[in-house]
Amino acid sequence: MTHYPVKILMAFGCTFEPGSDEIFEWLMKNGYPELGAFSRAIQGEAKAKEWLLKNGFLQLVAIDSVIDKDENAEAWLAKNHFEVDLAFARAINCDDDATEWLEKRDLQVFVIIAKKIRKYLDDKYLDYHKIHF
Repeated sequence: MTHYPVKILMAFGCTFEPGSDEIFEWLMKNGYPELGAFSRAIQGEAKAKEWLLKNGFLQLVAIDSVIDKDENAEAWLAKNHFEVDLAFARAINCDDDATEWLEKRDLQVFVIIAKKIRKYLDDKYLDYHKIHF
C-alpha cells in the first residue's frame, strides 16, 4: 500500500467514518476502485473481497485476511516482502509492536488509518443496539 499517495490513503481511511459514501464513490470513480473494494471487504462485504481476488489484488485480500486473524495470510505477506502491509494489518488488530514499527519508519499514515479501521470494527461488533437478547 506504500505506492499510494498519502492523500489517497487518507481518503481510504475516511471510508470507515459515518457518512463516507461520497468518499467511497470518489475512490471508485477516480482510479482507485481497489481501495473502495478493500474498504468494503474490511467492512464485511463478501462480493468486494471476491472482486479483489478476481482482479488480482491478492495483497489487499491478504491484509483483510490478517485482520481476520488468518495466519496463512500473515505468512504470505511476510514471504512476499509486504512488511508494511503486514504491520498495518497487525496494527489494526491492536498489535503495539506493529504500531511502533510503523511509527519508527515514519509511516504514521498507516497508524492513523489502522485506528480508524479498528474503531469502525469495534463499533460494528460492540453496538449494544445490535445485541439480541
